[in-house]
Amino acid sequence: MECHLLQPHQQHHLLLPPKLMNPFSLAHKLKPKTLLSSPLRFRLFCASSQRLEYPSELIQPPNGKPSCISKAKTEILKENWLSSLSGPPLGTNGSLSNDGIERRIGGSEWVLGVDPDLSGALALLKFDHSGCASAEVFDSPFVQVPVGKRLRRRLDARSIVELLKSFDAPTGTIAYVEQSIPFPRDGKQGWWSGGFGYGLWIGVLVASGFSVVPVPSVVWKKDFELASSRSSKDDSRELAAQLFPNLSPMLKRKKDHGRAEAVLIAAYGKGHKLKPDESCTPDMVDKLGLELECQMKINGTGSYKQGQCKSLND
Repeated sequence: MECHLLQPHQQHHLLLPPKLMNPFSLAHKLKPKTLLSSPLRFRLFCASSQRLEYPSELIQPPNGKPSCISKAKTEILKENWLSSLSGPPLGTNGSLSNDGIERRIGGSEWVLGVDPDLSGALALLKFDHSGCASAEVFDSPFVQVPVGKRLRRRLDARSIVELLKSFDAPTGTIAYVEQSIPFPRDGKQGWWSGGFGYGLWIGVLVASGFSVVPVPSVVWKKDFELASSRSSKDDSRELAAQLFPNLSPMLKRKKDHGRAEAVLIAAYGKGHKLKPDESCTPDMVDKLGLELECQMKINGTGSYKQGQCKSLND
């Protein structure tokens, strides 16, 4: 404990009326303005090097909001939030991956991926038990609304509902939605638009019977090695076209990156990563009932390798 004794002339200044005191003096800032006793005045000028110990328990301030949350409490709150975003259960068990994102085991072989931006899209993947999948992607429907003296785009909630109904997806199908994270360069309008789209997609999906799992962009991009600063949206388009060749015609333009990211978000949610030597025989394709014409190549052992697939509708 290191203390500084007050000199007589210093004590005299503490007793002066507030209006005559130096505005930078300590006594002028004390509230309420009461006459301090000598022991208290003495303690105000004492400095201690003793290390303060803080309680490890949760602190409850007067406003009722905890100032710190334990790790266990955080997990409980996260589970409660995900539960509030879940539609009717599929009757199957779910599991959490190492990154904390829920993946469903068994049950429905359908999965949705959503890029909630105005330039985003919705992707629908249908898998069979062998891992082969069909892929469809739809641009986010929007309407134009007047904002001040300008026309701005807004997501069309009714069209989104009609689109989801047209899928006739099993109740409880999981939809992975990219979390909206505002960036300073986006500005107020970008922040508002991003939050509006993110919330609207979640609300419509849950109300339509889907179970929503929010996914941070850095998580799914890291899974596909797209999280580095050198990666671009063109890389997302190329990767999505490799995973689902039938979508290549829909991913040719730069502005199609929203479609590509929706497809990759859905593929991430299902843990789907096609490899060049992954088996996908014609029998498997027929069992899926896909409108695809797959050109299969046979290697020396007589087994099939996946070739280029194209949509019969192209």
